[in-house]
Amino acid sequence: MAERTRPTGMLGFSIVWSGQFVSMIGTGMTRFALTIWAWQITGQATALALVGFFAFAPIVLFSPLAGAVVDRVNRKTVMIVSDLAAGLSTIAILILHLTGHLQIWHLYAAGFFAGAFESFQFPAYSAAISTMVAKKHYTRANAMLGLAGSASGIVAPMLAGTMLIFVGIDGIMAIDIATFVFAILVLLLVFIPQPKESEAGRASRGHLLQESVFGFKYIFGNRSLLGLQIVFFFINLTITLGMTLLAPMILARTGDNSLTLGTVQMLFGIGGVAGGAIISLWGGPKRRVHGVLAGMILGSLLGQIPLGFGGGLIYWGFGAFCSMLFIPLINGSNQAIWQAKVPPDIQGKVFATRRLIAQISAPIAMIVGGRLADVVFEPVMARGGAFARFVEPLVGHGPGSGMGAIFVLTGLLGAIVGIAGYLFPAVRNAEDLLPDHDTPAIEADS
Repeated sequence: MAERTRPTGMLGFSIVWSGQFVSMIGTGMTRFALTIWAWQITGQATALALVGFFAFAPIVLFSPLAGAVVDRVNRKTVMIVSDLAAGLSTIAILILHLTGHLQIWHLYAAGFFAGAFESFQFPAYSAAISTMVAKKHYTRANAMLGLAGSASGIVAPMLAGTMLIFVGIDGIMAIDIATFVFAILVLLLVFIPQPKESEAGRASRGHLLQESVFGFKYIFGNRSLLGLQIVFFFINLTITLGMTLLAPMILARTGDNSLTLGTVQMLFGIGGVAGGAIISLWGGPKRRVHGVLAGMILGSLLGQIPLGFGGGLIYWGFGAFCSMLFIPLINGSNQAIWQAKVPPDIQGKVFATRRLIAQISAPIAMIVGGRLADVVFEPVMARGGAFARFVEPLVGHGPGSGMGAIFVLTGLLGAIVGIAGYLFPAVRNAEDLLPDHDTPAIEADS
């Protein structure tokens, strides 16, 4: 089939979406199974936080280089190679486990390898949406990607919890490898157009190092774009400080009950599916910045804070549902703003830098969150005292209560971040201050 006769537009995007959905299920199953394994081996929140750190840190570290490469080469090729690398890391872990040599540091190394290639995946997929679908469908397409991630969050823990009994970790990882192969085959079926060169694209050309820093110049030269990224920097810091501790908190509070952990993770997925479905049908608010900032406020108050309560599954489930319910609104609205404002042929560079600025706080939070739990909050709650008595009515007592207190505090801080975004005109009025990239230049009358 000739490349240009392959499906594109919303049909082509939907085909790619289906492949990613299946792949996300496999990845989620492996992540769930290896989380249980790591906790049983170490029993430390810090160890689980380090697994997340080594998987996420290279995504941030290599983002500028990845963005420059994405704008230089075929974006479809980048997407295929990224999926292939993730599959290879799973194969390595499977071999180590089959031979009885798997250690916790192997998860760090495999996560770093897969994360390095995943740094190319986000700018490639985000920029591909801009060339595949019409502008009016940007929010909907982004919500569909979020919907796939959330739906896999429902299916993956359920399947993993069941499959652990019948096929074990090895069988789960074998299924994961098969899903990566399916995602790659699906990508081969579609046509992803390369963007036309814009004036900004010509200005960005140079050697690889110059192009790697272009995204910083572009964003730092625009107060509204920079303001949006600063808001996301702080919201990711507060969210990750808490979410890094979700698995160890629930396992500590339930005596290593993987069914409870799987149920909470499933409710994260259900909330994300509900939010993604709403945005996919609705298309999001006309003023997209409201979707970003109001979503942050509501998600922090109704989602992050209840996750720290000591009442058990009912509170954790409600918090999990609400946490993810607003994520498609936040991310879909924000992504649509950037896709509409930034010329497509520089979106790889700009989006990669944007991701670095917004998420560089997350690896820091992963390390700090684990240490805060193990060294500060858990011992403080165990000893009692004024702080423990103050928060105990909300977070309860016993193992995991210190981590619950961290959830409550970070939820309050997250709501403050969203409110602060409304206080700055450059952020609040970003859509009015920035012209769309396809807006014709206005010529003066002769």
